[in-house]
Amino acid sequence: MTRTEKQKMLAGELYTAADPEIQADQLAAGAWMKAYNAMLGEPPERWHALLKTRFAHVGDGAVIRPPFHCDYGYNISLGAGVFINFNCVILDVVQVTIGDGTQIGPAVQIYTADHPHDPEQRRAMLESGRPVRIGSQVWIGGGAIILPGVSIGDGAIIGAGSVVTRDVPAGATAVGNPARVRG
Repeated sequence: MTRTEKQKMLAGELYTAADPEIQADQLAAGAWMKAYNAMLGEPPERWHALLKTRFAHVGDGAVIRPPFHCDYGYNISLGAGVFINFNCVILDVVQVTIGDGTQIGPAVQIYTADHPHDPEQRRAMLESGRPVRIGSQVWIGGGAIILPGVSIGDGAIIGAGSVVTRDVPAGATAVGNPARVRG
């Protein structure tokens, strides 16, 4: 049975983003972001309601302050009480899960999109994705970058401007580029 490019994408396999079904999803996400980002002066309850129309899951009280950007939205799950500040970017070609009570500073970037190391595959415009999991009660400082495939444990702290290239255990503090666990 032949799988569609979107099915390959969602499975984290190599896929072609130029596929018409995937491009249609990107256009729909773009229209959604245009509406969402125009709501900056609106109350957070309106933001929450609109998040629920696009995301896989949105827990009670979850807030993302616009502007916000993502690839699709339907691969993002937010726990209850999640707070994401202005200018966050989530490249969600596969699942991004953010646990209850997590706080994310401004201009944080979360990437699931990845590219092959083989230049021939890159030339063929293939890409893949690796899920990102951020636990509950995590604090991510402004400007941090979370790379594909990373898991951050419950209660961890990620310092502002850090580039997280590997998993961070629960309760740990990681800072720097690349981020290293302190202490």
